Amino acid sequence: MTSSAPHPQLISSRDNPLLKEVKRLAHGSTDYRKFGRFWAEGDHLVRAALLRGVHPAIGIFSESFWPLAQEKYGQAAAKNIVIPDALYDGLSALESPARMGFVFDLPTAAPIQAELATVVLDRVQDAGNVGAILRSASAFGFKQIIALKGTAALWSPKVLRAGMGAHWGLHLLESAELTALDQLDLPLLVTSSHRGDFLHQLLQQRVLPMPCVWALGHEGQGICAELEARANQHVRIAQPGGEESLNVATAAAICLHASATAQLG
Repeated sequence: MTSSAPHPQLISSRDNPLLKEVKRLAHGSTDYRKFGRFWAEGDHLVRAALLRGVHPAIGIFSESFWPLAQEKYGQAAAKNIVIPDALYDGLSALESPARMGFVFDLPTAAPIQAELATVVLDRVQDAGNVGAILRSASAFGFKQIIALKGTAALWSPKVLRAGMGAHWGLHLLESAELTALDQLDLPLLVTSSHRGDFLHQLLQQRVLPMPCVWALGHEGQGICAELEARANQHVRIAQPGGEESLNVATAAAICLHASATAQLG
């Protein structure tokens, strides 16, 4: 063991209260709201956090992996715990456990930033879709996510994995009421498969606003009527291949990329 790494605590009982809590965080979608912290498993997520200056509270390692991980990740958290491999396997929710995971404190909810490029999620329920949208938002400069009630829990393990580290660079608000959007001071755009201006034509004309707010809706029902009524502009994506609709995460990537590059030469 390197002298600079915190000396790990060894835990071998599955009845340990902390491990019971972590198992709930690893397997549950909304338990993080009760405990005020969440679980992120694997190398990629913790590297993404550390690159943005976010440090975990607790590191948990399997016994066989700790000798390999301690030099690189031994100082990432203030406290490290090492547990038997079999106990870690029971803790993890992954089919192939990553052999290390970290407990992070849940960020304090911050107020909405009125002029920050934003994505509004209206009852987007699939965790994979939500995570993919967060990843696209981060890539294309939409740094604020407002998840309305009914949207998948933003800090759930599945959304975290699908987001691939995007969470650490985003301003996230969840379980928001529709009235929260009153605080935004940017044009609101909504997508539709049957009405509005074609996105590619807006790009050609260079009239797509940025910064702006894109609203994305439920996988089957789309945007609710109340949110649609707030829209400054309705936009549709041309589908010359003839499919009825696009997956919401795919549509999000197309729309966000279009806005991000609209003013480029």
